[in-house]
Amino acid sequence: MAAVYLTGYGDDDKLQYVTNAPVPTPGPDEVLIRVTAAGVNNTDINTRIGWYAREITTGSTDTAGAADEQTAASGWNGDIDFPRIQGADACGRIVAVGTNVDPARIGERVLVATLQDAYSDTEMGCITWGSEKDGGFAQYAVAHGSETFAVECDWTDVELASLPCAYSTAEGMLHRVGLGAERVLISGASGGVGSAAVQLAKRRGAEVIAVASTSKAEAVRGLGADEVIDRSADLLERFGDNSFDVIVDVVAG
Repeated sequence: MAAVYLTGYGDDDKLQYVTNAPVPTPGPDEVLIRVTAAGVNNTDINTRIGWYAREITTGSTDTAGAADEQTAASGWNGDIDFPRIQGADACGRIVAVGTNVDPARIGERVLVATLQDAYSDTEMGCITWGSEKDGGFAQYAVAHGSETFAVECDWTDVELASLPCAYSTAEGMLHRVGLGAERVLISGASGGVGSAAVQLAKRRGAEVIAVASTSKAEAVRGLGADEVIDRSADLLERFGDNSFDVIVDVVAG
């Protein structure tokens, strides 16, 4: 099958396109997915440059901070075995299942959870698809059956493949604070996680004040934001103290 291998930590010259990668075989609790679309996320870049290593302190856009040596913490949950197939987001159809998975699932159109919690027996508890496990940058991929979810909607595969990483991150933050019909400030609202947070917060009945650049304000309003503030504004001067029930900071996490 065709796939993109990550052969080591570094720049994009560490990515290798191949056409002879073996089609993976699903384990007892896994499913085999024919990938129809895959998204690209910052986490794919971060993993490639070794940004998750404890020694790396620069931003992910600075490839000069790439780990020159494999360290004990360069992936989400430790070192990565190379070659690795990245791709934290994917949409596809199940074409085969393991012995413990209902064969009726064959043919399902599915999304794959970025965090494959069902595999995790580590202290950190973070097994990420496309990092600790091969992901979606291939024609076929395997994932745990309980971490793949049937989807029935009129969205295209490309649209669906943009969802898992960004929307699960945003959902995790909103769920953790128990956001309801409150006033929320969302930074970085035009990015993947920020735009997801805007939409999900509105579904919870929140009043959403979004922070974004002026050039992207109209698009953010189109997502449902009640008000968009330019990112250069002095928010304390603009709103004063204790103006929000919740602040979603997608920059600092």
